[in-house]
Amino acid sequence: MNIYEQQTANRRMTALIMAVFVLFFLLIGLGFDYFYLNYDPFRQPEVQLSSDGYYEVKPPSLPHRVPFGTIIALLIGAGLAANSYFNGPGMVLRSTMSRLAVPDDDKERQFINVVAEMAAAAGLPPPKAYVVPDPDLNAFATGTSPQNAVIAVTEGTLQAMTREELQGVVGHEMSHIRNYDTRLMTICAALMGAIALLSDFAGRSMRFGGRGSSRGSSDRRGGGLLMIVLFAVWIVLVILAPLISRLLAMAISRRREYLADAGSAELTRNPQALISALEKIRAAVMPTRAINNGVAHMCITDPRGSLIEEKMGLTADLLATHPPMEKRILALKIMAYQTEHPQPQAA
Repeated sequence: MNIYEQQTANRRMTALIMAVFVLFFLLIGLGFDYFYLNYDPFRQPEVQLSSDGYYEVKPPSLPHRVPFGTIIALLIGAGLAANSYFNGPGMVLRSTMSRLAVPDDDKERQFINVVAEMAAAAGLPPPKAYVVPDPDLNAFATGTSPQNAVIAVTEGTLQAMTREELQGVVGHEMSHIRNYDTRLMTICAALMGAIALLSDFAGRSMRFGGRGSSRGSSDRRGGGLLMIVLFAVWIVLVILAPLISRLLAMAISRRREYLADAGSAELTRNPQALISALEKIRAAVMPTRAINNGVAHMCITDPRGSLIEEKMGLTADLLATHPPMEKRILALKIMAYQTEHPQPQAA
């Protein structure tokens, strides 16, 4: 897959992810409307006998006719996604306490130069170079386009990496920018926050009780077992929606890491540089305390410092923000023709 195909695939993935999140918003909002606000667009007007002996028609109340919960859920999701699109890079940098790299420091000047070199190799405008005040080894890129992109590395990375290794790390992040991975993951982070917010609100509503959860399900359309099942399904969705959305973002992140590793090898023409850098990162198991979990999927390695990246199997595949470091290094060694071939045994 060439660069243009990768960008096209990422745009399709962005549209698909947004469609999935919109579906979450719709289901959570509609369930709240139906079970708590007695929303029923097919509700018929009520005919009542007034005190003076005349029949009067009482139209359905506004909550019965307008899905307020669904509208609010969609507005919250759209607002947070738009805010993330326009203000996401700044929010990420503030959350990690990052500062602009300065040319007065030798290591930071080298970092600025490497960013410019990798940008030229990728045919992109140079992103801004930022430094995260943390001794651990990590890096991330953010931004919704190459024009407002940022590459940030920790102070520990600047101190521990050689120039070639730093090129490998910056080339990895530059590939994320070139492939529009940063836009995809920035929007994912915002939508995850929106889902968590809505799920928490719906959960609090359940704890404090709703005015239609039981009465509405029995008053309309006969109620019965079907309404009980639908209500139970909605409750499960409300509880699991934040987890499902996070697992979805993690799966996307893992898939993009392999492409970014390959992109780094392409830009530097030196897979060994990133291999060496990843081996140093792998050996540094301490957490990157300046980077919170909300930015974990944007980093070159899991900032939690856990060894889950070293594990294999279904659990690791679901819970890890990155593929196993061993697999990433092996893939790069294959690209560099450094795999060890078994020697033929003597007869």
